Amino acid sequence: MAGQHDGHLGAVYEAKAPEEVAALYDGWAATYDTEMAKAGYRHPAIGLALLARHLPRGAGPVLDAGCGTGLLGDWLGIMGFGPVEGLDLSEGMLAVARAKGVYARLHQLALGQTLPFADGAFAGVISTGVFTTGHVGIKGVPELVRITAAGGPIVLTVKTTLWEAGFGAALEGMAGVAVVERTEPYVSMPGEAGTVPSLAVVLRRG
Repeated sequence: MAGQHDGHLGAVYEAKAPEEVAALYDGWAATYDTEMAKAGYRHPAIGLALLARHLPRGAGPVLDAGCGTGLLGDWLGIMGFGPVEGLDLSEGMLAVARAKGVYARLHQLALGQTLPFADGAFAGVISTGVFTTGHVGIKGVPELVRITAAGGPIVLTVKTTLWEAGFGAALEGMAGVAVVERTEPYVSMPGEAGTVPSLAVVLRRG
């Protein structure tokens, strides 16, 4: 289904390695916000709504995992969360996020590997548009759970194809975390033909 997308989105979905994904996002960084706005990109708004439902105003720090150009960073501050840190694989995307001046810290890191944060370092974690075709699978979740404080939420958006291929079952069986909310499937980009539906899920660290 990745091939149904054109342009930058189709290319990143078809990438075969993290380095290729990072390079493609580097090249997309300058126009990413505009293109995603035209496509009606919903993941950040839905993820933010869920985080606000499960994390008290004023809580922090919060990690935006896979922050890209920082679409969420400003909104998290407006909603009263902070400080906010972000991580992303693409230095080009991080440069755009850095210019917005809304993150306390930004880190060039890949999900699916050990993260350089202490256990329970973040009051909450949000990751939108990351658990999708050609990006990060279930292997990226345990580290997000580890670095979330006890009782804290982890908000993820997940492609339904990934969810049905074992992601959902793996979450349900994962130690130390519970699924506390899950949305119905929705189209993340109504303006982009061929978009595979996604869902959003809230985990709570035990």
